[in-house]
Amino acid sequence: MVVGSFVEELDTIVIGSGPGGYVAAIRAAQLGQDVTIIEKGNIGGVCLNVGCIPSKALINASQQYQNSLDSTLLGIHTKDTSINFEETQSWKDKHVVSALTTGVEMLLKKNKVNILKGEAYFVDGETIRVIQENGGQTYSFNNAIIATGSRPIEIKGFEFENRVIDSTGALNLEEIPKRLTVIGGGYIGMELAGVYANFGTEVTVIEASPQILPGFAKDMVKIVQDDLEKKGVTFITEAMAKSVNNLKTKATVTYEVDGKEEKVDSDYVLVSVGRRPNTDELGLELTGVKVDDKGLIEVDEQCRTNKANIYAIGDIVAGPALAHKASYEAKVAAEVISGSKGAAVDYLAMPEVTFTDPELAQVGYTKKEAEELGYEVKESKFPLAANGRALSLNKTEGFIRLITEKATSALLGAQVVGVSASDIIAEIGLAIENGLTAEDITLTVHSHPSLGESVMDAAELALGMPIHI
Repeated sequence: MVVGSFVEELDTIVIGSGPGGYVAAIRAAQLGQDVTIIEKGNIGGVCLNVGCIPSKALINASQQYQNSLDSTLLGIHTKDTSINFEETQSWKDKHVVSALTTGVEMLLKKNKVNILKGEAYFVDGETIRVIQENGGQTYSFNNAIIATGSRPIEIKGFEFENRVIDSTGALNLEEIPKRLTVIGGGYIGMELAGVYANFGTEVTVIEASPQILPGFAKDMVKIVQDDLEKKGVTFITEAMAKSVNNLKTKATVTYEVDGKEEKVDSDYVLVSVGRRPNTDELGLELTGVKVDDKGLIEVDEQCRTNKANIYAIGDIVAGPALAHKASYEAKVAAEVISGSKGAAVDYLAMPEVTFTDPELAQVGYTKKEAEELGYEVKESKFPLAANGRALSLNKTEGFIRLITEKATSALLGAQVVGVSASDIIAEIGLAIENGLTAEDITLTVHSHPSLGESVMDAAELALGMPIHI
């Protein structure tokens, strides 16, 4: 780092230390760049601190609790199961979140990434100001990767205060609510609805669309919805939340459904209707970087903006707001800055996962998408009820569906609903990424008994030679 007459000169800066930012910083450093990461909050960003990681910790804790209440089928008789939610939250914060954020900070230092705490604001396309508690400092830079992520959308009349909370608030409640209203049936809302339903909360979901989890097929969503309904969750679809009486002790939501106004009381109201890109307080207008009307930064296939030395990745560019998408784009941007001509994003094998119970996962094309592109396809659906490992886990709900090209049996896409769908989808993503066929899957020896065998069974079904169905 060289000190100039009025600014400090930096090589590559990365703004934000979430799964996009810290991965970009480490990969750029590995490729020989002198990297400085700028973070105004905690290392790890939303994902590690108040998003992906803590939510999965609570999902696991809630499922463990729920399983202890319903274990007699396996011959396990628990007595007086109880939960100390304060201890649960402490475990989540200390043993999961803190462990990972500390680990990421160690990785940054190991790779000689300079960590600069403060809020970044562009002065122009080659200069940035970092504001800290005791003042600020101006820096020039050669290249910048913007990875500032997103925040929950706050809708008018449902401001986050008192009993109206966002996902961060839901993850950090001090007690298990007796009643919870969730506005929005997307993946965040449904994961958290599942958490508190497992803990015994009476949950009501208000969703504007005809179905919850609109990004997934109806037969997949039905399995998740059936599970939640068994746990007492009430779903009100094609409904619009109108207002909330937000008091210190409870909240009453007024919503409209079928032309009538109804009310529901709860201890908390979780508003989960999407996320907004964090691009409005960076001073991007001073750089000339193009931003669309949704606040998303426009980039090319190499994550480069219309300014050759400024890149953007993650939730602030087009596409699903997924942590692994941000990490993938991070590596592309770092490689391009380092001189790679061929590095470019390709989203075909980008998995989408929802950690409901059971889990949902999909990758590649759906049958409809493939046919719209001109493929003649075959759809092969193998039930987990026919898988030995699923039976032994007492988790037989769900299926694996492969989309293959009829002429070549090439894998074009897949949808998985069931236990460990988030892990199962990885093999199929690898197959799609490498242009493999259903036959290639069947020729790969899968361990027995395993959930992965169901992928092989689905592939054999696609070839017209199934063994287990």
